[in-house]
Amino acid sequence: MFDSLADKLEYSFKKLRGHGRLTEDNIKEALREVRMVLLEADVNFLVVKQFVKAINERAMGREVLQSLTPAQQFVKVVYEELVGLMGGTAADLQLDGAPPAVLLMVGLQGSGKTTTSGKLALHLKKLRRSVLLVPADVYRPAAIEQLESLGRQIDVPVFPSSPGRDPVDISREAVAAAKAAGHDVVIIDTAGRLHIDTELMGELERIREAVSPREILLVADAMTGQEAVTIAKSFNDILDISGVVLTKLDGDARGGAALSIKAVTGKPIKFAGEGEKLNALEPFHPDRMASRILGMGDVLTLVERAQGVVDQQQAEEMARKLKRNEYSFEDFRKQIRQIKKMGSVGGLLKMIPGMGKIKELTENEEYDHELKRIEAIINSMTMQERLDYRLINGSRRKRIATGSGTSVQDVNRLVKQFLEMKKMFKQFNKMGPRGLKRLMR
Repeated sequence: MFDSLADKLEYSFKKLRGHGRLTEDNIKEALREVRMVLLEADVNFLVVKQFVKAINERAMGREVLQSLTPAQQFVKVVYEELVGLMGGTAADLQLDGAPPAVLLMVGLQGSGKTTTSGKLALHLKKLRRSVLLVPADVYRPAAIEQLESLGRQIDVPVFPSSPGRDPVDISREAVAAAKAAGHDVVIIDTAGRLHIDTELMGELERIREAVSPREILLVADAMTGQEAVTIAKSFNDILDISGVVLTKLDGDARGGAALSIKAVTGKPIKFAGEGEKLNALEPFHPDRMASRILGMGDVLTLVERAQGVVDQQQAEEMARKLKRNEYSFEDFRKQIRQIKKMGSVGGLLKMIPGMGKIKELTENEEYDHELKRIEAIINSMTMQERLDYRLINGSRRKRIATGSGTSVQDVNRLVKQFLEMKKMFKQFNKMGPRGLKRLMR
């Protein structure tokens, strides 16, 4: 989503690299570029004005003017102001107090409320919270069925609902049932509505009065850009929302919503959705997002994603196998599946500092296609073949190729790469710590 913004900011910073010091003139030129970049990214005009003013005041400070690396100092100032613009620190959900904590999901139709409710339930389940999902969108029967389906997928109970019932009654009964069953959290998925629809907005007010939600989360589509900010302000004026969940951050929107919402509404972005999968919802960290925008990577999120899909016991067992040179195609397949759960290869590479600027790597979709092809080939092997590659002779390779929809050459290439990888691991074990530098070279 922020690729275009990152590229243009990088271009504006380059203009400072030829200067020995920051001066009023080159600061003014750089800020002119930054202002245009942010406006093109659909950031609110008043937000841009205040943002540029803050950078100018700090960049003209004595400590920056005396710097020997003006471009780096300017980037540092922009980074810190970006972090502040998006909220400064991550905003946690307010779940303390007597259970259950009620989370009311609101927003326009089509913004992704129902899917986000399922994602949020899975996120809280991983934190060992007992969650109850409540379908209060009685105007769209498919919404009830969708939430029930999501509940089954993530093994989270869904409160019984049906079209035609009063959403206020459903919400009140669900909270009472959750309290009796000992659930920690209740997530109420409400119907999508326009902020100018006084009748439906009144319904949300009645639900709020009936269940006293701990959080009112506005689900906003980042693809709508500046309109998402207008919607957030309108919902906040009526309901006093506690935070925002931005969806479709993996799309090609220009980034204006993420950079404007906190400044315009005063309410933080609490979560960001990047993808259709149910695990594609992460807490929003302003500092990490600012790093990604400026091409500095996001190693912390990368590590957290890895921790979320890699079992510690499995990792230790894998390390032992590598040390004993017992790594098999079955182990390889497990690792491929773990990588796929973490997201696209290009997306993962962007989180590594400096890699985001290498477009031929981060925007190359061939890596993901290659992983699918490799997994298909390994899936076509028998368990015995996966555990012992030496069984894979000529006739078996032909069968594997046919079963995976690939060629014998593809199978041969994979086996060759696998043997080279095992050879590298073997060398690594022999060399010990001192040989690490040589091996990496």
